[in-house]
Amino acid sequence: MKRILGIAVVLGLVGSITFIAGCSKKKAAQTKDEPTAGKVGSAPKESSGKEAVIDLGKGIKLEMVLIPAGKFMMGSPVSEKGRFDPASKMDTKAGDETQHEVTLTKPFYMGKYEVTQEQWEAVMGNNPSSKTKGAKLPVTDVSWDDSKEYIKKLNISTKNNFRLPSEAEWEYACRAGKSTVYSFGDNLTNSDANILGSGIKAVGSYKPNAFGLYDMHGNVFELCEDRCANYPTGPVTDPKGPATGRDCVFRGGAYNCTVLGARSSGRYADFGPTDRIHFFGFRLAMTP
Repeated sequence: MKRILGIAVVLGLVGSITFIAGCSKKKAAQTKDEPTAGKVGSAPKESSGKEAVIDLGKGIKLEMVLIPAGKFMMGSPVSEKGRFDPASKMDTKAGDETQHEVTLTKPFYMGKYEVTQEQWEAVMGNNPSSKTKGAKLPVTDVSWDDSKEYIKKLNISTKNNFRLPSEAEWEYACRAGKSTVYSFGDNLTNSDANILGSGIKAVGSYKPNAFGLYDMHGNVFELCEDRCANYPTGPVTDPKGPATGRDCVFRGGAYNCTVLGARSSGRYADFGPTDRIHFFGFRLAMTP
């Protein structure tokens, strides 16, 4: 299995290597209306058919958007600018973006926003974000293992079926019916997404894609359920990558990323399940 492009190449900014070298690992009193971490009350789910809202208590809510089943072309054409080339001397850790048809047979919910620091703290009782604190900022410095622990506690408390999205679900939700390089077209600027060193920003600060999802490009990289693997060469239905392996897949680019690093098809996997990075976060998926 080939490892996916080193993230320093994608960041492409002054000090980007330092970002990698500097990575490190990282009970409220209970009242009737203020549940302790891991006990977020009954968390009623309000559903409008297209969106679901889950109450975490203290006015904190998770907003989920229903993504329809469908078919799309996953990966990138060989002509796409920024496509990672395994034969390139620069892309020595490049993965596979072989374009192939994917069918997702079941609708699923996707978080309207990246999980925020207040949403994390409502469940876990702490805030691991090391660089910038803020209730509406995406939670960062969380590993794949950390995200799974959050989801486990969230599911127990809310009696829902939260999970990380698969790579296929993530890209399908990001594209939102588009076959272009980005969900907004073949070009992307820092007016469209939080990229090019703008600093981490509150979720929802930029326009949503056609599915109503915010920050699918930029702000923080988003973890997926899958481990890294090469793509199939033919059509597949409801694909899922390996469940084990060192390299966890993360998607979407970050605030310190280049334009090409935020492509809808871009795949990255240079970190393992216990690594905590200050420009990594995650977005929830949920099975109806």
